[in-house]
Amino acid sequence: MVSLWAGNLLHATSDVSTLRAQLAAAEKTEDKPAIIELSRRLLVVAPKDSDVWEKLAQAQLALDDFDRCGATLDAWEKAVQPPPAVIDDIRGDIFYARKDYKTAEQYWLAYIAKKPPRDDAIATLQALADLCVEQSRWRDNLDFRTRIISLRDTAANRVGRATAFLRLHRWDEAFADMKKANALDPTDETVKQWLPQFERLQNSLVRIKALDAQIAKSPNDFGLLLDRARAFTRAQRPLLALEDCEQAMKLQPASMRARIQTAEAFLDTDRPDDAAKLEVSPNLVHAADNHVSESALDDLGANDALLLQNPRNVDALVGRAKTLRALRQHVLSLKDSEAALAIDDKSASAHFEAAHDLDELDNSKEALAHAVKATELNPADSNAWYLRGALEAKRANYPAAIESFTRSLNLNEWVEALRDREKCERRIGKTKEADVDLSRIRQLAPATE
Repeated sequence: MVSLWAGNLLHATSDVSTLRAQLAAAEKTEDKPAIIELSRRLLVVAPKDSDVWEKLAQAQLALDDFDRCGATLDAWEKAVQPPPAVIDDIRGDIFYARKDYKTAEQYWLAYIAKKPPRDDAIATLQALADLCVEQSRWRDNLDFRTRIISLRDTAANRVGRATAFLRLHRWDEAFADMKKANALDPTDETVKQWLPQFERLQNSLVRIKALDAQIAKSPNDFGLLLDRARAFTRAQRPLLALEDCEQAMKLQPASMRARIQTAEAFLDTDRPDDAAKLEVSPNLVHAADNHVSESALDDLGANDALLLQNPRNVDALVGRAKTLRALRQHVLSLKDSEAALAIDDKSASAHFEAAHDLDELDNSKEALAHAVKATELNPADSNAWYLRGALEAKRANYPAAIESFTRSLNLNEWVEALRDREKCERRIGKTKEADVDLSRIRQLAPATE
């Protein structure tokens, strides 16, 4: 009888050893389904092995099998007393993955309170800091970053806190942490990534601090907020810019400058869908510095101010439409043009802007109607005649296009109009006239021919 018991025990021990070897092999290849199956088999014979329970739960978590992972944690709590602290950590991971941030934070804080090993505590504090970023809780983010440094003061951890200081506009402390990080390990990849960004910000810091002081005195001045946002954008800190832009839009929703700057920040942070909600397309024109030009923003701001005083200011609406068209924001430009025409349908410049925008929005028929109206209301506008000719040519009405280009050239001779008239003349067999135009083109722009 004793021999039989000893034989069974030896066989069971052999099976456990085999399963553990197979589990180790599955871990090396990161075969999650195999890890799950082998862990389950092991727990039948070793139900109090917390290491195996954790492997099972982590594999289920990695496969987003949150329900089974939760059930595993429940069974683990019953099988092992007292329950291991890491169960709270994994529960936090489940709720974080489900975007239940409040519950995730509760479990992670409970885990930290149980004083886990330092490396594990740091990892969970990192997760808590990231959670705060998701919720824009910058002060709490800073607190967690500080706790991380208290456990391990490394270059990367200093950079993490420096970025937390940035979000709170605590510039001197941010730069002090960045300096310390560089001193600790200038070869650290995080330091090498962030140091140039801090150097760029340093170039704008005098301007930013001056605006900080002004905003502190006038927190509801949306113009100051947009100025500071602009400084952040130029320093390539779009998230900081976005915060100021969104606050400015809350204060003055009708501001087109605020709308364009907000959309630019969205585009700079790879959020084109959010920019689209503001009716701003990714075609937003940038200047040589890869940002919307200062002159365009100044023009938008000036016309915003005029419209704030008088929403029926046709010239301001048309001026703003022209700037928006130059930025390739034709939907917004057309809205301003149509608003101007609703006030004064005899505005030639409003018809001209509407024609441009409708053409860019693939509505050449209606665009032509506005271009015709623009030339009727202001027959001395060379640009309006040229646009009318271009639209007539697009609709294959070449005789009318030639007439419109001729009217434009009679007011102002320029190469582009000559080229377009020459093309139309050749389309309808007016070779002699086309050759005359070509000769004149070669006189005006010999290098281009």
